[in-house]
Amino acid sequence: MTNSQKEVVHTQIDDVREALDRGKVKRVRRLLKTMHPAKVASLLEGLSGDQRISVWHLVDAQDEEKVLAHLPQRLRLQLTRDPDANAAEDGEGAEPVGAESEAESQLRLVLEALANGKLKRITRLFRKLHPARIAGLLESLPAAERGTAWDMVDGDRSGKVLRHLHEEVRRRLAAEMDLEDLVDAARALEPDDLVDLIQDLPKATGRQILNAMNARERERLESMLSYPEDSAGGLMNLDQIAVRASIRIGTLLRYLRLLEELPPNTDKFFVVDRKRHYQGILRAGRVLTARPEMTVAELMETDFEPVPAEQGSAEVARRFEDQDLISAPVIDAKGKLLGRITIDDVVDVIREQAEHSMMGMAGLDEETDMFAPVLASSRRRAVWLGINLITAFLAAWVIGLFEGTLQQVVALAVLMPIVASMGGIAGSQTLTLVIRGLATGQLASGNTRILLLKEAGIGLLNGLLWAVVVAALAILWFGNWAIGGIIAAAILLNLLCAALAGVVIPLIMRRFGIDPALAGGVVLTTVTDVVGFFAFLGLATLVLL
Repeated sequence: MTNSQKEVVHTQIDDVREALDRGKVKRVRRLLKTMHPAKVASLLEGLSGDQRISVWHLVDAQDEEKVLAHLPQRLRLQLTRDPDANAAEDGEGAEPVGAESEAESQLRLVLEALANGKLKRITRLFRKLHPARIAGLLESLPAAERGTAWDMVDGDRSGKVLRHLHEEVRRRLAAEMDLEDLVDAARALEPDDLVDLIQDLPKATGRQILNAMNARERERLESMLSYPEDSAGGLMNLDQIAVRASIRIGTLLRYLRLLEELPPNTDKFFVVDRKRHYQGILRAGRVLTARPEMTVAELMETDFEPVPAEQGSAEVARRFEDQDLISAPVIDAKGKLLGRITIDDVVDVIREQAEHSMMGMAGLDEETDMFAPVLASSRRRAVWLGINLITAFLAAWVIGLFEGTLQQVVALAVLMPIVASMGGIAGSQTLTLVIRGLATGQLASGNTRILLLKEAGIGLLNGLLWAVVVAALAILWFGNWAIGGIIAAAILLNLLCAALAGVVIPLIMRRFGIDPALAGGVVLTTVTDVVGFFAFLGLATLVLL
């Protein structure tokens, strides 16, 4: 071996050692793929026992035999004796645990592999799974184990896995990657997915990814990034097929045959003029069944409304849902075709909206990492606990106004929570209905009054029904007709107030730009508690004292 060759081997081995010392496992895997099996064997010989096993777990399965051929028999036996070296396919031979689902089984396998240091099992499992499922497994792991499992994802799939992760987890894992690895991962993504990834990363990191692209790619990405993330322009991709109205179907078919494959979810082509102004759509099914001599103009639909680039993503999702769309064209203010939105992006929007509503009811962000650090999670939740404490003191202050009444009639303290609880439940039902109506576009200024009257009617009927029930139970319990009448009146008033508040609160919040899904529940609970306590104790003061 020449001196120059030794220098090359020395440099590559040093690079691997440096990456190992820095914990850059993905870089180690990438370096190992570029090295000759003999060089990998030379590296393994020079490592300590623990490091040797760690690096051996990072060698591709297809290269294992080639590397082993260059190792002394002692080391070959050591590595092949490792229980994971010749492990069977993941999950084979494993005993099922009760009624464990497939997802639970996969998570258990990953956790066991991490605990035992058998990283090849994780690599094999991840290679069989869809990127979305890998993302789900990563989000199910504590932060420390997550980083190790993330290193086992093949580099050419890292970008797709990042795309399916929640924002907070994605940002943390991307921050741990070398820029070179991150750029390689980004190149494997479709433009619309890459735009979503860049928008979720810190600005400096996103700019570095853009600068690493060639001029044409960078220009396309910057044009898509110029639109807000929650707009049609932010959702669109640029892989549409545009045609002219004057061409024949036979010509279009010949052009399509030249393509290696059609863009995903291509159910229609978009008809444009010479300046790319949108004119209509041509459905793919019509192209397949039409005579070759027919023109696009004869088959196109001119009444299909395009999506303005500035339109909000929620409105786009609503249109896709209402019209069962698979794709739709996106135009700018001048009517020029910019790109298209496809159903896979809309499904992401719908899922995010659902998660936002569900998590918002508890004052949480839908992007929150389940295994985020304790301090960060505590800080987030402390805000809403503080707000709730203020509202609780407000309710306590109202109770304190009637301290004398409570001291004289102890039964009031026993029955008081019933009034607030009934109002809170009734108000929450109305609030949820109104928030859903606002999200789906079913509630607007024209029908708000009708809904308000309807909910007031429901509150009145339910108030009368449960007022009678609770009054009868209170009379039987305490033998006091006055207390029964007081709690009946208080429940009726609180259920009416809860119904009105459930409609009005989200509408007012929406007008002031506050998300009712995030703060509506706290405000509503405050209103029903204060009104319920005030009505019950106020009436008791007037009647009993």
